[in-house]
Amino acid sequence: MDLEARSLQPSAKAMMLAKLREYKSDLNKLKREFKRISSPNADQASREELLESGMANVHPASADQGERMAMSMERLNQSSDKIMESRRTVLETEELGVSILQDLQQQRETLLHSHKKLYGVDDAIDKSKKVLTAMSRRMSRNKWIVGSVVGVLIVAIIFILSYKLSHH
Repeated sequence: MDLEARSLQPSAKAMMLAKLREYKSDLNKLKREFKRISSPNADQASREELLESGMANVHPASADQGERMAMSMERLNQSSDKIMESRRTVLETEELGVSILQDLQQQRETLLHSHKKLYGVDDAIDKSKKVLTAMSRRMSRNKWIVGSVVGVLIVAIIFILSYKLSHH
């Protein structure tokens, strides 16, 4: 599911990855709850209840020790839960980081591809510019040649007319 969610479009991808993380979190919580219920700790909880009922008759100092021990165990369990939650957060953050790195890699490849195309277009523009410059030079040269030919023809016509008029 993770791979499918990552291959979606960016707009749907974030929402799907968030739902996937939520589902994973729920699954992990259910697994922990199952382990807690099915583990020997459930037997330990029964033992603690028996010890607490038996400790009611014991010396008050022992009862204080038992309370302190119970509080310590509770703090230890809370710390363990916090550590597990932190570990889960770190794993989610790592997954998010991997996803971001994959997106950045795809964007980098797109940019490199665009960069190569841009250089190809730039080369084509340079070639086109050279062709147009050469055509412009030929056009100017041809104008001068046509102008020269027209000038020579005009001079020839004037010369012929003056020759015919003078011999007539």
